[in-house]
Amino acid sequence: MKAPHLQTGQDSELAARTWLESQGLKHIASNYRCSFGELDLIMLDKQCLVIIEVRYRRTACYGGALGSVTHKKQMRIARTAQHFLQHSQHLRWRPLRFDVIALSGIQPTLSTEWHKQAFSFDTN
Repeated sequence: MKAPHLQTGQDSELAARTWLESQGLKHIASNYRCSFGELDLIMLDKQCLVIIEVRYRRTACYGGALGSVTHKKQMRIARTAQHFLQHSQHLRWRPLRFDVIALSGIQPTLSTEWHKQAFSFDTN
């Protein structure tokens, strides 16, 4: 049996994936892990490769779900995305976007906010 917070995280990621697929995105991978960190969801939005951080908070207190994606977290996501792309040559040519799905409330009536291009990195 999983710890309740791990089960909540897994349920939130599945809810986000299902919702994003209903919006037309195509699932590539979930929970990609390496020594730098983890990518919750990797999907395609038409030709664009989208790295999606899924955040759940019961309430909006303390900055809510979106506010919990700190600069430090963004840097871990970026390093992990670089690792993923080094090992996924067929996806490297695609435009890249970093999104956040912010879920709040209590199942089954979660509020979903999709923040496209929630953060970016200068690759020059």
